[in-house]
Amino acid sequence: MNESKIHQEIRFLGNLQRYLREFVYGGIDGAVTTFAVVAGAVGASLSSEIIIILGFANLFADGFSMSVGAYLSAKSEKESYQKHKNIEYWEIDNIPEKEIQEVRDIYKAKGFEGKLLEQVVTVITSDRERWVEEMMKNELEMIPEEKSPFKIGLATLISFILIGFIPLMIYVYDFFKHTEFDIFLWTSIFTGLAFAVIGSLKSLVNQTNIFKSMGETIGLGLLAALVAYFVGDFLETLIMNS
Repeated sequence: MNESKIHQEIRFLGNLQRYLREFVYGGIDGAVTTFAVVAGAVGASLSSEIIIILGFANLFADGFSMSVGAYLSAKSEKESYQKHKNIEYWEIDNIPEKEIQEVRDIYKAKGFEGKLLEQVVTVITSDRERWVEEMMKNELEMIPEEKSPFKIGLATLISFILIGFIPLMIYVYDFFKHTEFDIFLWTSIFTGLAFAVIGSLKSLVNQTNIFKSMGETIGLGLLAALVAYFVGDFLETLIMNS
């Protein structure tokens, strides 16, 4: 599926679609880790108050940590690109014959030869900026990151907290309203719906089958919750019987 088609499918997101990948993966991590904390606490038979405390501590600490990591990773990628670009400028200015031969080798490998090859080399090397961009793309295979590192980190943080709050939502509601229904059951249902929605968005990002993407996301969340639940149950039994 071509890029214009992808953009048409998610046009309703406006400019936010540029950061959809960060939103999706931040949301997945937020829901998985927070739901795992809740499941582990339920397995350990902790009170709702403790679950809320642990859940929010995880939500903000992990959300901040992940967003900082995403910001630093994107910033480092930009800095690395600029560093290599500066090296290419230096090589063009100081060892131009070697760089000209590298351009020639690149296009020779693509099937150009003879007079046409030399024309292509002449056109590319006649403009310093074009020459550097050519070396960055076809020699180093580096593409500049156009997105803002700050906005990448911000999108990750917002989605982590927004989606990650869903496993805590029913517990917070019960804290104020003191409901009689099974809190963990309804938490699981709402979290499962969140996984389904975020999984459908992941299918847009990766251009994969929507049902496969939803199934993978739900399965990942369920597996993490089961592991956390049984670990919590095991530790609660171990500690209580010691």
